Amino acid sequence: MRELTELIDQQSSGWLMVQQWLKEANNNYEVLPCDPTLARSTLHQLQVTTLSTLGAVLYETGGILVDNGWLRILGSGHPKLARAPASWTKSVTTGRIFQALLVADDVSGGFFALNGGEFGEDRGGVYYFAPDSLEWESLDTNYSGFLHWVLCGDLDRFYQSVRWKGWREETSEMNNGDAVYSFYPFLWTQSQLPIEQRSRAVVPVNEHWSLCMNLQHQLTNMQGD
Repeated sequence: MRELTELIDQQSSGWLMVQQWLKEANNNYEVLPCDPTLARSTLHQLQVTTLSTLGAVLYETGGILVDNGWLRILGSGHPKLARAPASWTKSVTTGRIFQALLVADDVSGGFFALNGGEFGEDRGGVYYFAPDSLEWESLDTNYSGFLHWVLCGDLDRFYQSVRWKGWREETSEMNNGDAVYSFYPFLWTQSQLPIEQRSRAVVPVNEHWSLCMNLQHQLTNMQGD
C-alpha cells in the first residue's frame, strides 16, 4: 500500500476543480467539514490520490449534501453523513464479491457506484441502482462527470417521478444522511401510480440496501425459472 505522503498533493489537488464546480453550482449544497484524522485514514484505505476528484472529496470533505440533502456524496465521514465509500461498501457487501464502490445515494432509495468490474468492462464508470427498476443503470460518465452533474445538472428532471409536493421541506427536516424513504407500494411496482399515492417511511439506509438486494435476487431467480 502507498503511504499517505504519496497520496496527498496539495499543489495539484483535484479539489481546485471541485471548488470551481461549487462556484458554478445550480443546485444548493452543503459541504460537510472533515475530520483530518478520518480524512487521512479514508484516503489511505482507498489508496486514491488527491489529484483525483474522488480523492479530493474524501480528503477535503466529510461529504456533500445536495438539493436540501436529497442526494448525498460520500466523503470521509461527518455526524450528518457518517459513511465513507470503502467502509460502507464493505459493510453491506460482506459475504460476496462486489467489484464496485458505493460513492453516493439519495433519499428515494437510489445508490451510485463506481464500477470496478461488477457491471462490465467500463471500469471507472458510474452506475445508478434505480429503486423503480431494481437494476443498475450506466450513467455514461466517470466520477468527475458525475460530481459535476450532481452540482450543476438538472436533478429535477432526473428525479421527476419520485418527488412530491413539499419534498424539499420534508427532506430538509429529515437531517439524516444515513436514512432513506421506503415507499409502499414499492417504486418498482405499479409504475403508473403517482408518488403522491404511495405511503413513505424513513428507514436506515443499510436496511434499505439489504431489502433491495434481496428483492433483486428474488426477481432474478424468478425470471430465470
